[in-house]
Amino acid sequence: MKIFFEIRKQKYLEALDKHDRSKAVEILVKDLKVFATFNEELFKEITQLLTLENFRENEQLSKYGDTKSARAIMLVELKKLIEANPLFRDKLQFPNLKNSRLRTLINQSLNWQHQLCKNPRPNPDIKTLFVDHSCGQPNGARAPSPANNPLLGSLPKAGGFPPLGAHGPFQPTPAQVPAPLAGWMSNPSTVTHPAVSGGAIGLGASIPAALKHPRTPPTNPSVDYPSGDSDHVSKRTRPMGISDEVNLPVNVMPVPFQGHGHSQAFSAPDDLPRAVARMLNQGSSPMSMDFHPVQQTLLLVGTNVGDIALWEAGSRERLVSRNFKVWDLTACSMPLQAALVKDPAVSVNRVIWSPDGSLFGVAYSRHIVQIYSYHGGDEVRQHLEIDAHVGGVNDIAFSHPNKLLCVITCGDDKTIKVWDASNGTKQYTFEGHEASVYSVCPHYKENIQFIFSTAIDGKIKAWLYDNMGSRVDYEAPGRWCTTMAYSADGTRLFSCGTSKDGESFIVEWNESEGAVKRTYQGFRKRSLGVVQFDTTKNKYLAAGDDFSIKFWDMDNIQPLTSFDADGGLPASPRIRFNKDGSLLAVSTNDNGIKILANSDGMRLLRTLENLSYDALRTAEAPKPTINPITAAAAAAAAAATSAGLADRSVAIAGMNGDARSLGDVKPRITEEPSDKSKIWKLTEINEPSQCRSLRLPENLRVTKISRLIFTNSGNAILALASNAIHLLWKWQRSDRNSNGKATASVAPQLWQPSSGILMTNDVADTNPEEAVPCFALSKNDSYVMSASGGKISLFNMMTFKTMATFMPPPPAATFLAFHPQDNNIIAIGMDDSTIQIYNVRVDEVKSKLKGHSKRITGLAFSHVLSVLVSSGADSQLCVWNTDGWEKQKARFLQVPAGRTPTALSDTRVQFHQDQIHFLVVHETQLAIYETTKLDCMKQWVPRDSSAPITHATFSCDSQLVYASFLDASVCVFTAANLRLRCRINPSAYLPTNIRYFARSF
Repeated sequence: MKIFFEIRKQKYLEALDKHDRSKAVEILVKDLKVFATFNEELFKEITQLLTLENFRENEQLSKYGDTKSARAIMLVELKKLIEANPLFRDKLQFPNLKNSRLRTLINQSLNWQHQLCKNPRPNPDIKTLFVDHSCGQPNGARAPSPANNPLLGSLPKAGGFPPLGAHGPFQPTPAQVPAPLAGWMSNPSTVTHPAVSGGAIGLGASIPAALKHPRTPPTNPSVDYPSGDSDHVSKRTRPMGISDEVNLPVNVMPVPFQGHGHSQAFSAPDDLPRAVARMLNQGSSPMSMDFHPVQQTLLLVGTNVGDIALWEAGSRERLVSRNFKVWDLTACSMPLQAALVKDPAVSVNRVIWSPDGSLFGVAYSRHIVQIYSYHGGDEVRQHLEIDAHVGGVNDIAFSHPNKLLCVITCGDDKTIKVWDASNGTKQYTFEGHEASVYSVCPHYKENIQFIFSTAIDGKIKAWLYDNMGSRVDYEAPGRWCTTMAYSADGTRLFSCGTSKDGESFIVEWNESEGAVKRTYQGFRKRSLGVVQFDTTKNKYLAAGDDFSIKFWDMDNIQPLTSFDADGGLPASPRIRFNKDGSLLAVSTNDNGIKILANSDGMRLLRTLENLSYDALRTAEAPKPTINPITAAAAAAAAAATSAGLADRSVAIAGMNGDARSLGDVKPRITEEPSDKSKIWKLTEINEPSQCRSLRLPENLRVTKISRLIFTNSGNAILALASNAIHLLWKWQRSDRNSNGKATASVAPQLWQPSSGILMTNDVADTNPEEAVPCFALSKNDSYVMSASGGKISLFNMMTFKTMATFMPPPPAATFLAFHPQDNNIIAIGMDDSTIQIYNVRVDEVKSKLKGHSKRITGLAFSHVLSVLVSSGADSQLCVWNTDGWEKQKARFLQVPAGRTPTALSDTRVQFHQDQIHFLVVHETQLAIYETTKLDCMKQWVPRDSSAPITHATFSCDSQLVYASFLDASVCVFTAANLRLRCRINPSAYLPTNIRYFARSF
């Protein structure tokens, strides 16, 4: 009974955590009420959880983390309950079997059943294991015809089962495929396409199952079933999480989808970008567009005459314009040189950004791709030029096979090629298409990576990064020009294709079966051109068709809405969403681009139009203004803490507007003047009228703010005072602040729970002036870990209750950081130069890292690279692998000549949003480092006469860096190149009656 109760209680808590009260009530009534007869008081207490805003306010549930960790704890408890049952004693030890034993048994059974068939066919058709196999007509129905199954197309029916290997009399096939996309192949053939160069990688069980088995030729008279116990199978690498069940070839039937009736009325949702916000005059016809993945108002455009351009949509400025030019003609192949001499006209087929926005690729209609590196603003540099294909390069994409950034191209020579993005070395060549390859769609699930490709004969193929050839050979709807794309979360696969007759299709695929799941309706009967499509918000599809943009809800086959963007669109306009779906770029008839926006997009564009970070040029002097992104964090977290405010208040400054509600606002960086001798004038903020600021008074006798941080949700500020007391200010939703986020326009409230208790650190016998205060917030803002020279305290942010204290000094904690994926794991930097990896739940130090020679002053995790970066008062940086906690690299900061750091000099680190680069803050410099090689990419050093740097932080979008100085000034830098854009002097935000001290914490 306790097992049932624990499982149902967990479902109830998960529903409450999602704020799905109706679901919680349903579980309470249907699943938990039955236990009231055994413990009525417990049932009442569970019911009362419905009245709490957050059930963690209940003391017994205050340690509840997230769903993943809670389920893991529940499984441990259930295991203990089961093991404690005497009926199960000595019966729970699972026998030691090979992973593939079940596969072997099933295949042996199928072999035996097939031998008993009266008229065994060479192409048996297995549909189920629930009844015995027979080659007779009742159980051996033939595959659906190509007319009924668009995936099968006109392929001949191929031979049956993969080989048995050691367990059968037949010869095994040349190679077996590691486990994936099985459903994409009804009867796979052993005939592989020409070999592919490169190393091996497997495909996971959760991806389309199409690549599971090679095919047998139709002429093969015998049938073989693969054995999991054969040497060939047992030696191959199996990706983690892949099940060992048999995957026999099955004829795939299309999955019908009952769409909504045509009579149903739809209204366009407000979150679709529909309003024409900007019009950009490109000058030639856009062929391909792509928004920057981070700076979401930067639009990359490629045109029909080979031009590329980079636009800042907010300001309507063309930052970069490049005409087509071969960078090194001598390095090009003779066919390319001959083609350019015969006809120099070149078109751009595709432009695309790399995942982190540091590179972008251009695929041209003649042989080559060009890769540029992007360094912010108008700084674009030539990176790689690759003579990739004979004929046109039809598509280009970026991917990370084996954690190596690669460029994937396809072209008229019927091949797909993979290139190292750092040096242009060819990694793989995939051959097998019988027509020009039109598009590629790389993807990964878990640790398995693969590529879909489509050709102009309508064939879809899929490739692993190995030498096995393609695993998929089917025809897409339209059977001509088709592109494929996943939803943003990578869980749903779509394709859009246009036939030679102009008939267009958008379909969603059932990955597990390789069949069309649903076909979306609403296209013009004869499209006038190849239709382009895009996805956004894991919810909507959009396509350019019939002189308009059409939208669908992903879950409904009927069109959601369409609009013509005030007219002027071509028959099949090119379209592209930005990352968050607030902007949509659409090509126009007059060689222009319209930027459509929803309300968030309009706010984003207006902010960038009115608030420019550019310094004044000498020739023209526009009024300096400041982007509002986290200026609050700069003045509050940096300047106020370094100033040590004596009147017990915190200053928050937002430059000319809201500081936090525009989380995706990006700085506008215009073209630099070609004359580099011109001097940029620094924007100086000296007067209170030039910024908006707030003071956050309190009444708790706080003398100095030691640490300050925004909560992860962006609606509160947490401070740690020198007397070890924590202060929490929260912004409430109101008419003036509808989203309840941090802003300098509305004052937050100093918040305390109804109990009136305070979060107060243990101070023991430490001297507050000598203590190093530190704290860290959990990812969901539920817990704060904090220390002020004494024991480390764990507080519940909902109730302010102290949940635990541990690790009394010496040594004392000097820096704290939560593991990004497990709130129970904490990295603790100590004043004895060690780093302790501590598990809160089991109260145990898991690892002790040694590598620094002085106290630890900074810690930062990267969940992308699975590393921990540490910094110390020894001016040293160390990179630690979080899997085994080994030290990977270490490097000392290069202190500028003539600068002598003080004995108390700290070195802080903070990861960029891309989780690959990190900011280093030292009193003598700011620097951007790349993590894997620990190379310094950018550095800024203050002038000799300047005050030392006390603190710095990235803005919430990582596009800016705010730095505070010992004289209480705040400087704003662009993160891409650490160029100083603005200085906020103390007179702009500190009242004259506030004293600030020459000391920082």
